Amino acid sequence: MKIKIQYGKKEFVKTFAGIVLVLFIIRIFFPSVINPLTKVEPAKPVPSDHGDQIMAHVIKADSLLEGRHVLPHDLKVTPTKEVHRIWSVSSYDKAFPDMNDVQLATAEKIGIPPLQNRAEAENSCGEHLVYVGISPYYLVKRLNNSISYLVPRAQLLLNHIGRTFIDSLMVKKIRPSKIIVTSLTRTEEDVRRLQRYNPNATDKSCHFRGTTFDISYSKYAAINDPDSAAFPQVRDDSLKWVLSEVLRDQRNLGLCYVKYEKKQGCFHITVR
Repeated sequence: MKIKIQYGKKEFVKTFAGIVLVLFIIRIFFPSVINPLTKVEPAKPVPSDHGDQIMAHVIKADSLLEGRHVLPHDLKVTPTKEVHRIWSVSSYDKAFPDMNDVQLATAEKIGIPPLQNRAEAENSCGEHLVYVGISPYYLVKRLNNSISYLVPRAQLLLNHIGRTFIDSLMVKKIRPSKIIVTSLTRTEEDVRRLQRYNPNATDKSCHFRGTTFDISYSKYAAINDPDSAAFPQVRDDSLKWVLSEVLRDQRNLGLCYVKYEKKQGCFHITVR
């Protein structure tokens, strides 16, 4: 005799409820049985925001800038016989592509608030800005629309670039010259004056922040050094090639952003 078993919707609900009840009891009294099955992967670290990345990079760049300046081997007592040629860079636009928005993000993070006028800049000197008008490694041209002040780490970078440029010329056996700085920190008053005849002057300028300076690539200041008088004096184009090598290396080290400015005849540089 066959027994017919009916299993309808009502019986299904009762079976499901029973299974849930059994699992609930096991979960309460024997949690170790369930935990391995429901193990949650540890949360991955949340990437830091852009500001934190900038500050982390500042620490690295500062350690390099504040380190001891090391002379190239061929300027030491026992130089090598290696020939140091001028190579330049393959493309100025490709080697120095850092647009204003990239430089500005860092400048706003590590620089000073914009200064209204030069009187306010004078009051900030010593507290947030340092004077950079005189150095054995570079020459500051007469400034009409900026002032000879930078934040301390930008001043370190400028000195480092100037000294490294001279080292590079000496290693290549070229009569040394100084780089010429054409623009430094600007006040809001300076930019308003500049905008009267320069449409490229912007209210979003990195020069507001004390982190940025311009170096001419078309003019240089010769150094009268008797020890290097035997070295040939090369054309400014050749000096530009050497300067481009120096700036490429500093940019690759992460010390600065660099933009090649065709119309202004300069490299626009912001410390990192």
